[in-house]
Amino acid sequence: AYKRFSELLPKEERENACSARVPKGQILTLPELRANPFQHRICRVFSTSDDGDDSMSFEDFLDMLSIFSDSATSDIKSHYAFRIFDFDDDGTLDRKDLEKLVNCLTGQGEESRLSNAEMEQLIQNILEESDIDKDGTINLSEFQHVVSRSPDFARYSGLQW
Repeated sequence: AYKRFSELLPKEERENACSARVPKGQILTLPELRANPFQHRICRVFSTSDDGDDSMSFEDFLDMLSIFSDSATSDIKSHYAFRIFDFDDDGTLDRKDLEKLVNCLTGQGEESRLSNAEMEQLIQNILEESDIDKDGTINLSEFQHVVSRSPDFARYSGLQW
């Protein structure tokens, strides 16, 4: 992990990789993230940057790698998936978050975009399945409940490398 992290830094900064921060643009060059539809959210969730630039320290990088590893528990994976899917960082998945989630999964192209009616029906179906307290949003415990019934969650959530 240290070798991969330091290789993302310019040569002159590699000696001090433990105290360096890798810019988001470099993190996004990792093959595992390049094709991930949630790449920007992943950087946002794992970055501890005070500047809001989504750069990563070596510790941030290790945290990200540990979540993507096969040894991470489904509880930990689902916790971070929830944070990644919570685009507005308000602690719930609301209709706007779900729409962004669906768009990330289906692609942004015209040929793959759902119609407004299809999107509304899909979001309604997701909420009917997941929104246990019927408040119109999905909280972390509701999300984890649904995930616990989905054995293939890690494989299809974008949290497996």
